Amino acid sequence: MLGRDIQELNIITCHLGNGSSIAAVRQGISVDTSMGFTPLEGLVMGTRCGDIDPGLIFIIATREKMSLEAASDFFNKQCGVKGISGLSNDMREIESEAAKGNYRAQLALNVFCYRVKKYIAAYIGVLNGADAIVFTGGIGENSHVVRHQALSDLDFLGIKLDEERNKQIRATEADISLPDSRVKALVIPTNEELVIALETERIVKESGLTDR
Repeated sequence: MLGRDIQELNIITCHLGNGSSIAAVRQGISVDTSMGFTPLEGLVMGTRCGDIDPGLIFIIATREKMSLEAASDFFNKQCGVKGISGLSNDMREIESEAAKGNYRAQLALNVFCYRVKKYIAAYIGVLNGADAIVFTGGIGENSHVVRHQALSDLDFLGIKLDEERNKQIRATEADISLPDSRVKALVIPTNEELVIALETERIVKESGLTDR
């Protein structure tokens, strides 16, 4: 899409869906990702809390008399967008309710986008600059609201969003940045099946099974 070799580029990929993560990709190699040992670390997600003070786990578990198993279930399945909004883990419903003036839905949307923006800015630092920011996943591909909020007030980093084009794009490859934007904002539909197929091919070739 940019007409340049992947080995010349620094890219930040924002895979936003019910499960969400951001990766810093230097010259085609991922050097950092928002997820940690488990998917619980990182962004606020549909039902996962994302980054929190570890001490909070002990305080809530103690006050609510939760077992470790119950606490794990709570932070993974009852928090995030669903917990903040008190409504749903579906961003389409959250955006709809926020537009109607629902305070908690708007809060969930704001927190979700704030965390995305925070990681984008952090990874620009990790990469010492970025050539492109890619939005993918169900939310990243379809929500112009999330893309707008996540990239707002980042023009000093060279990111300039084409607001009208951003509103028009859903689930299709597109450049949604202005022509003079130093950092390009792209929407690229995810293709997990292709990645699985390519990795399977690589493993089979490395195992020598193709020679039998």
